[in-house]
Order: sequence, then structure tokens, then C-alpha cells
Amino acid sequence: MGIYLNPGNDSFERALNSRIYVDKSELIACTNDVLGSEQCNLCVSRPRRFGKSMAANMLAAYYSRGCESGELFQSLKVSKNPSYQMHLNQHDVIYMNVQQFLRSAKEPENLVNCMEQKVVDEIREIYGSCFGQEVRSLPDALTAVFSKAIQPTKGFIFIIDEWDCVFREARDHVEAQKAYLNFLRDLLKDRSYVQLAYMTGILPIKKYGTHSALNIFQEYSMTNADVLAEYMGFTESEVKNLCERFEKPFDEVQKWYDGYQLADDLHIYNPKSVIDGMLSRRLKSFWTGTETYEALQIYIDLDYDGLKSEIISMLGGGICKTDVGSFQNDMTTFKSRDDVFTLLVHLGYLGYHEMEQTVFIPNEEVRLEFIRALKNGKRPELVKAILTSDQLLEATLTMDEKKVAALIDEVHSATTTPLMYNDEESLRSVIKLAYYSSKDDYYAIQELPSGVGYADIVFLPRRGSEKPALVVELKWDKKAQGAIAQIKKQKYVQAIENYGGPVILAGICYDKNTKKHECVIETYQKE
Repeated sequence: MGIYLNPGNDSFERALNSRIYVDKSELIACTNDVLGSEQCNLCVSRPRRFGKSMAANMLAAYYSRGCESGELFQSLKVSKNPSYQMHLNQHDVIYMNVQQFLRSAKEPENLVNCMEQKVVDEIREIYGSCFGQEVRSLPDALTAVFSKAIQPTKGFIFIIDEWDCVFREARDHVEAQKAYLNFLRDLLKDRSYVQLAYMTGILPIKKYGTHSALNIFQEYSMTNADVLAEYMGFTESEVKNLCERFEKPFDEVQKWYDGYQLADDLHIYNPKSVIDGMLSRRLKSFWTGTETYEALQIYIDLDYDGLKSEIISMLGGGICKTDVGSFQNDMTTFKSRDDVFTLLVHLGYLGYHEMEQTVFIPNEEVRLEFIRALKNGKRPELVKAILTSDQLLEATLTMDEKKVAALIDEVHSATTTPLMYNDEESLRSVIKLAYYSSKDDYYAIQELPSGVGYADIVFLPRRGSEKPALVVELKWDKKAQGAIAQIKKQKYVQAIENYGGPVILAGICYDKNTKKHECVIETYQKE
């Protein structure tokens, strides 16, 4: 059992012994399917604390000849797969955590030499008869072992964790990055000794110009999860099972940690946050506490191509069309708003819908991180809009029509660019942001099917809240009283009548000539 060659299973055993372990072992069946094939190079990128290292440790424990892992896997899902016994602890595994090598190297320029020296020295202890002391190159050493070993190896399985840390932690060391990519390409491309290469990190593979230096890899990421989507985090059914086990309200867990929509019907939850939420007395932000808000604030303050306005919309529950194709897969090369948004998707700050090509703020935990970053950034007008939200909700509940109209005026003016000021969708985003504070006590439902139409925005009280429900209808360049009349005529309240509490109706109108809002508020009287 070695550190780099044929590691043991201690790390995976610790994961199994944790109070919460969610079985993701069927990932092994996916890697077995491509073992020794043209599709054997996989790069899986996910945000921090989404289970990257756990998956890498699991694969090492399963494949490595340096341990006996049958007892660890016997009750897991993969044990029922036909390929399970064929590969259990049958392979030479080379495990490399690049972040640890980078720390040992001290300087990014020394990274490749550090990796080769440490791994070759360990291989020499086992297979030293296959190559001489003069061999310092890792590809040369592995080629010699593969062709000359007395007990021939079937080839090597490479598990490379935190592969992209050079681009995150040494982002300005371009030459060191290129040398590192060239090393990986020389190590893995067109090498007969490669049975499987599984790389995991936060960023997809770095591009130079229009090409990837490692075009041999099939990439699975937060923008293209494909067949590995269910292994990128916790699925909704897995979270529901945990909620039942730990007696947590699923709707609240969903509010805090859901939102990473990797397929039309597959929502992924942040594993770190869900686990901490289950083991804690209350639900709150956990994942965002693993990195300071300044990391997000830097990108918001760039304000490319109206980025600020789009974030305003997303804070109000909106979505934003985004082209993820131009992103260069690093943390320094930004040419547009789309590049910034794509990076934020890979970092976990935004969700991405692949079919619709849209981004959005995924959940309350991340939303609070955006608010924190905005409050400490270069956008004081946004802070004012957010603080105004508390007053607006109170004014609505006390039916102060003039104050509601005046506060919405303030939010609209502070958050909307002159070019988009007279835009109907802009009004909708402004209203959603203006009522930001409602998220503590309400579920905000847009375009709720009810009666004979769709209510613009319905605020339904959360469990335990004593506040009334709100039905908000928006009108563009018409009269607010007409909005109230439409709510009644179209019977928009019908869908929420059975919730049992009082209902307030709010009609909000925007006059594009005066650039002012009008508001009419009534209590709902059931006919």
C-alpha cells in the first residue's frame, strides 16, 4: 500500500463511517463501462464541497491492488452490478492530489518536477527492476513497467483529484500552467498503459485559443453533466430520505439548498449544506461559509455588459440567457458577462439550465451570499434597494398604498438601467426584487394557474407564518384598479383559498410617461 501507487481505502472507510453517507457507488459501474476503451478519460468538475474527493477516494478504494475493500462495498449498490467483482482491487492505481503537490512544490513552476519525483520514487520501490536510476520522467517509468514487469500489469488507473488547482491558486502563472497541461497530455494521451483516467476539479479543462490542450477527455460539468448528473450532488429523492430520517421539513430544505438543475427532471442539492443542515438544530448557510464572500464580490464588481442589472433580476427570481461556450475555463480571462456567469456556474454560485441556456440564483443559501457580497461591494444603490424591501413588505401588509408606490419607485430607479426602464419584463423583475424580504415568510409563485388565467405573483405564507397571503397583479401603462378587477374577474385567488388564512390583493401599475407607480390594495372578500 502506497501514497501514490496503489493507495489504501482508509479515506473511503472514514466516509462510510460518517453519520451520513449517501451511496454514490454506482458511479463505479459507469467507470467500469469505459475501462480500457477509447472513452476511458473522464474529467468531472463540480463546485467545492460537492463530493469530488469522496468520489476519488471511493474509486481508489475499489480499484487499488493495495487494499482489500470487499467488506466496504458489499452492502453498496454497485455490488449488484455484473462488473463489480471483475475489477474489485484488481488494478494498479496512481492517485494524485494535485493540490497537495502544489503545496509541496512551494512555487507553481516546480509543480511538474515535484509530481514526477515523488511518484517515480514510489513506483521505483515496487517496480525498480524495470527501469534505472536515470529515469526521472513519469511517462517513461510507466512505459517501462507496462512493457517489462515480471508480473505484467494490466495498465494503470489514474485518479487525479483537484486537477485544476493550478488555474485557481496560481492563476497568473501562465507558463507554469502550460507546463502542467503539457505534462498531463504527455502522461495520458496515446499511452497504452492508461486503462482509465478520472480527473476531478472545479473548472473544466483550460482552453488556449479555441482548442483544449487535453482534448482526449470526455468532460462532465455543471453546464454539461450528461450521464453523470446524479453523481454530481444529492438528488431530490436522496434528500427526502434524509429529511425523513432526521425529521426535517423537506420544503425548508428545498428552499435553502435546491436549485442545481442538471437535467429537465433532475435537481441536485449541495451535499455539504444538506449534511450540515441535517446534523444541525436549524437550517442556515453552511456551504458559503467555506469561502469568503469577497470571492463572489470580485466578479460582481466587474459589471460586464450590464451584469449588475442581470443579477438584480436574478435576485428577484429571474433568469438570464447565457452563452457558456466562450468561457476559457480559467479565472482570469473574461471578455463578457457570459464568461463571468459561466464561471459562477462552475463555482456553484449560479444554477444552469442546459436546454434553455439560462442561469439563475439556485437557492436561499446562495442568494444570501449575493446579498452579502453586494452590501460590501461597489454598488450602494443595490444595498438601498434590498433594505427598502423590508419597508415595502410592511407597507403592503398595512395597506399603505402611497408608500408602496413610492418605495417601488425607489427600487425601480436604483436597479434598472435607463435603456431598460420602460420594459415590461423589467417591471416584473423590479417587483420580485422589491419584495425580496418576503422570502423569509413566503413562497413566491410566478404565473400561478388559477381560475381562468395566471396570477402574476402569489406570495403564499410558509409553514408557521401568521402573515396573510398576497396576490399581486402587474399592469403596464394601465390603471392599478384594473389589476384588482382582473384578480377578481379571473378568480386568481381560487388556487389558494383552501390554505385557510386571510388574503390581500395588490394591483401595481407603472406609467411609462411619468415613470411612476400606482398601487391599489384590498383585502379579499370571498363571494
